Amino acid sequence: MCPMEYKEEDYLMLSGIQHYVFCRRQWALIHIEKQWEENVRTIEGQLIHQKAHDKFFSETRGNIIISRGMPVYSASLGTNGECDVVEFHRGTSGVTLHGKEGLFEVVPIEYKRGKEKENDADVLQLAAQVMCLEEMLCCSISKGYLYYNETRRRLEVLISEELRKKVKDMFLEMHQMYDRRYTPKVKRTKRCNACSLKDICIPVLCSNKSVSTYINDALLEDKVE
Repeated sequence: MCPMEYKEEDYLMLSGIQHYVFCRRQWALIHIEKQWEENVRTIEGQLIHQKAHDKFFSETRGNIIISRGMPVYSASLGTNGECDVVEFHRGTSGVTLHGKEGLFEVVPIEYKRGKEKENDADVLQLAAQVMCLEEMLCCSISKGYLYYNETRRRLEVLISEELRKKVKDMFLEMHQMYDRRYTPKVKRTKRCNACSLKDICIPVLCSNKSVSTYINDALLEDKVE
């Protein structure tokens, strides 16, 4: 049985998987309702990615060819996006490149602000990039790297079957939620304070507190101030 393939017009943003892992509601607000606000963290992240990206630019360092801002897609996952950096290491196995002799191992590197996260959002985004590259280049990729701006070092990530299955399951959930145009409720946690959408989301409204109670409490807070 052939795997299902999505039409290009139904592709979701590849980078959205990190939003989905962080908070399903945040993902829905951004990708379904098209709402977005900047904060320090998002701006810092954009600046880091701008340094990594230089669309269609490549350079050669010894036996390594470096491609930046490489567009990728997967019809089986129904997603497209960009890889910050993809390195092609000349070796005894791998893919062929137009105008280049020999074979090259494909190694994606994703750039991130801060340091390694407690959740697996970054790892799953990298795994999704790997699956896109494998589908596009008809190859097998066993690992990739996450580069964190704060620690200034690469973290090796082995792309296991467990990771691949998790990516597939998540994109299936994301497509189902997108098709329903469903924005889930959320339970307020400490991480809500760091979210750029906290003023749009208003997670307090998603708790057991009624809208009228929330408004009255907010008015009382203003009077106290």
